[in-house]
Amino acid sequence: MTKKMKVTTVMLLVIVVLLSACSSGGKNTETSSPSASETATSSGQASQQPGSGDPVKLTAFINQSPMIANISENPFTKQVEEKTNVKLDFVVGPSNDNNDKRNVLMASGDYPEIFLSGNFSPAEQMKFGTQGVFLPLNDLIEKYAPNIKQILTDRPDIKSAITAPDGNIYAIPQVNECYHCWYSQKLWINQKWLDNLGLKMPTTTEEYANVLRAFKNDDPNKNGKKDEVPLSGALYTWHGDLTGFLMNAFIYNTGDGQPYSYIRVKDGKVQLSASQPEWLDGLKYMHSLYKEGLIDQQAFTQNQEGLQQLGNNPDTAILGSFSIGHVGMGVSRTTDRHKEYTAVPPLKGPNGVQLSGYYKSVGNQGRFVITNKAGQDAQIAAIKMMDYLWTEEGSWGQVFSVKGDKWFDADAGQLGSNGKAAKIKVDPSYFTDQVRSDGWDQAGPDYRSRDRFESQAVSQDIYSPDGYEVRLVQETKKYEGHEPKPEEFFPMDIFISPEDGEKAAQFKQSIEDYVKTSMLQFIAGDKNVDKDWDSYLNGFKGLKLDEYLQILQKAYDSNKSK
Repeated sequence: MTKKMKVTTVMLLVIVVLLSACSSGGKNTETSSPSASETATSSGQASQQPGSGDPVKLTAFINQSPMIANISENPFTKQVEEKTNVKLDFVVGPSNDNNDKRNVLMASGDYPEIFLSGNFSPAEQMKFGTQGVFLPLNDLIEKYAPNIKQILTDRPDIKSAITAPDGNIYAIPQVNECYHCWYSQKLWINQKWLDNLGLKMPTTTEEYANVLRAFKNDDPNKNGKKDEVPLSGALYTWHGDLTGFLMNAFIYNTGDGQPYSYIRVKDGKVQLSASQPEWLDGLKYMHSLYKEGLIDQQAFTQNQEGLQQLGNNPDTAILGSFSIGHVGMGVSRTTDRHKEYTAVPPLKGPNGVQLSGYYKSVGNQGRFVITNKAGQDAQIAAIKMMDYLWTEEGSWGQVFSVKGDKWFDADAGQLGSNGKAAKIKVDPSYFTDQVRSDGWDQAGPDYRSRDRFESQAVSQDIYSPDGYEVRLVQETKKYEGHEPKPEEFFPMDIFISPEDGEKAAQFKQSIEDYVKTSMLQFIAGDKNVDKDWDSYLNGFKGLKLDEYLQILQKAYDSNKSK
């Protein structure tokens, strides 16, 4: 081969290589390790470019409600895929597994590219965020999520709540601004019994004790039997802990099962309500009720089903009052008996304390996160999908399915639960179907601000089946204005640094278990409210209460400076 031919051949080879590189989309073929944002997807395949025509495959964890037959094939999933050019490959967890499957995935390292039902606490967001497992969403929102960006501009409270102390947003929550949920620590009483006995609605702890005595002794159900249960609850149910409502006449008490149970702020200092003198006064009051047989002994052991057996007693009403989030959880709305019950306003205690449990939060339990398994294209596709999920169509779709299936534009003249013109209406069959294959049954990170939440058309007849939300709004107004002052409220959505987070979680669990167990022992008389109080306080030393409060104080002070 001549020298000229050799040169020509080399030049042709170079051209072929260059053309080959161009045809592959200009991908970098160097062998250096990619950054976290440039890694391949967890399936080992490079993500497709969003909007290129080929859907971007995303592995996604979601908790599947037992109401949903098939999360992969239902209409809303298909709509999300079509609208946002993705293909969702679900890793499915059960709806009520206490995050067990999620925890297994994280511990194994074999987690998906995104979580749609992550429920990651602020401490977990900080932990995995600083480790690089969760990717910061700030830049992705800025560039590719105009809807989320606008919401965070309009609602700086939400932006503040989901922004970690290092300035990063690692997760997007479900925002569900349910007004009656903000004041969900309610007590319900049988108004018919009050009327039968000529009694007024109690306003103080002493008046309420007298009402319970009358319920026990004066045959309010008029059947000639002493079968009445004056007061009950369901401890392990949503606000079924009756001690929550009653203690708020003595000292602020969030009740059990909260992000920071039994915590309050006084004069800028974080305190455990359950170690204060006022807590002892509340225990004495509840012990006196229990000793007289006015509190159902099963209230501290039964679940919601046990409470409903009392509320739905087939022969006649036997339940005088009960604590739970909404009346239908204790007395079925399939009969007219539920109409007999109304909410008791916050009671005033002997020292003038009259508080409501308050649970307003924009919610920073991280439903949606993008992990370091996602390549750059997958990240862009994921945040665009998330942006859609926070639109009205995307949010209502997560709850009710695609528009035109179970929900529609409201008719002219229809009103929402706030009394204003409604925007959507829901097919009544949605509420009676036992199994559905439509939406996600609220498993995802939907956005329902209060205005959006209350824009659903409902009957203004509070006792009709579809007027229940209006009834709850009206009952809740009795509690509004009795919540703690902002400076006395420990935020539910607060970040704790990674170095403190794990310790705080351990302290929290042991302290709250001790408080709850001891409280029930004091009420039942197994511990003496006079003789055993000091011993009870000493028990906190071994549980590191002081260290726990120091961690919460640090987080509280940091949160105020955000």
